[in-house]
Amino acid sequence: MTTTDLNKAVESDRAPARSPFIRLDPKDNVVVARMEVQAGTAVPSEGLTTLQKVPAGHKIATRFLGKGEPVLKYNTVIGFASEDILPGTWMHSHNIAFDEVVKDYRHGLDYSPSQRVPPEQQATFEGIVREDGRVATRNYIGVFTVGHSGATVARKICAWFTPERLAAYPNIDGVVPYIHEQGSGMERSGEPMDLLRRTLGGYIKHPNTAAGLLIALGEEHNELESFLQVQQLELSTRFATLVMHELGGSRRTIAAGIAAIEGMLAAANTVQRETVSAEHIMIGLQCGGSDGFSGLSANPALGAAMELLIAHGGTAILSETSEIFGVEHTLTARARTPEVGHKLVARIDWWLKYNEGRDTQINGRVSPGNNAGGLANVLEKSLGGAKKGGNAPLMDVYEYAEPVTRHGLVFMDTPGYDPVSATGQIAGGANLICFTTGRGSCFGSVPAPTMKLASNTPMYTRMTADMDINCGLVIDGDATIAQMGERIFRQILRHACGEPTKSEGLGMGLNEFVPWPIGVVD
Repeated sequence: MTTTDLNKAVESDRAPARSPFIRLDPKDNVVVARMEVQAGTAVPSEGLTTLQKVPAGHKIATRFLGKGEPVLKYNTVIGFASEDILPGTWMHSHNIAFDEVVKDYRHGLDYSPSQRVPPEQQATFEGIVREDGRVATRNYIGVFTVGHSGATVARKICAWFTPERLAAYPNIDGVVPYIHEQGSGMERSGEPMDLLRRTLGGYIKHPNTAAGLLIALGEEHNELESFLQVQQLELSTRFATLVMHELGGSRRTIAAGIAAIEGMLAAANTVQRETVSAEHIMIGLQCGGSDGFSGLSANPALGAAMELLIAHGGTAILSETSEIFGVEHTLTARARTPEVGHKLVARIDWWLKYNEGRDTQINGRVSPGNNAGGLANVLEKSLGGAKKGGNAPLMDVYEYAEPVTRHGLVFMDTPGYDPVSATGQIAGGANLICFTTGRGSCFGSVPAPTMKLASNTPMYTRMTADMDINCGLVIDGDATIAQMGERIFRQILRHACGEPTKSEGLGMGLNEFVPWPIGVVD
């Protein structure tokens, strides 16, 4: 279903006596409740009466469904009737069975290049241009650790640099620690170590990192010199390392770390924002705490915004591989080449094997919050989640934390767990995160800030201190998907210029650096 079709679906219910349910596609056999609807409520638009109470964001059947018949939402199969179902019946995980769906991958057959805005008409923002030409949206100094042994030292070094001590350096957004639980007690080689090293290296080299300090105990499996060599990191006036064993322990390393950062402050502060093209914006797309409205408002509105960003030359990173399962064929069909489509299917196959026999999301069950919000299974969640990327062609597929080099819509293989997923996207180069939520996820990130989009007005009103924009206006009938997409795009530009997001104002992000903990712990 296109953005235009969804606009029509929402706008069609804008009459004064607005239907309590939203029809998303003429071929659907379910409709979605705008609000909690009581049993016995007449639904003239569908010619039926509800048979049970229906929570907001949940579905009812619009006609008789025989046992085993596909359940269609957005004219896409989200499961199968587990019993005979009468019109007006509340449809959810109790009567929608999860099963494998036959897919036509059509690798690259529906590819159509995005239409680009002429360079002279491209949107702009005030960014920080680094010496190598990359553009930053923030200006942080980071304190990193090769393993968990340096965690306390890194935190204490950063704690020294209070707002009062940084007042003389107004262009520095903060001195922040990047603490993780890996580096030792893990496989010394192979994919787990590769993932950790790519993630750490991506953050150290990130455009939003003005300078960095790397702490090592001196006996980690993620051996310092090997890490530096693999990630092609060289010591300089803006990047230093400290080894606790060599310095004589924690106290001396903390003192040495404070001195090292103090020596970096002046140079890191000598930046100024200048007007640059929106082509330098790279958005990591996230959703968490989804509800039945996420796929109707926040996700497609964000998708409309990403279509605008891509038209202006920017990049959108769709991720959370386990949360596109069931709709991955909609991406492979519009892949730039068949090879790109096959890369995505290979990652899906990896996840199916990785999760085989386990009680996890890709095997059908969504989180309790997602389920309470109206999502029956992973197929329904994936249907809404994939809409964050809009209808843009899929330009490439990346491994976790790999540097993203191609503009347009790309996919990065990550888990669905938000902190791990966003960490991989930022390591790949995302300089902003857009995070949709229906239940009200509280999340932030550094050095790339998070902008949070609420799917419904009641939650936005309840959690306005955490939410940056209310996409519930679409459900309320006060904005179209296209209008909301334009608002999101304009707000992205403001945050790229330095306007703080709600999570930044709350000081969130210092604990959300979570490299993917894949592999064996010994």
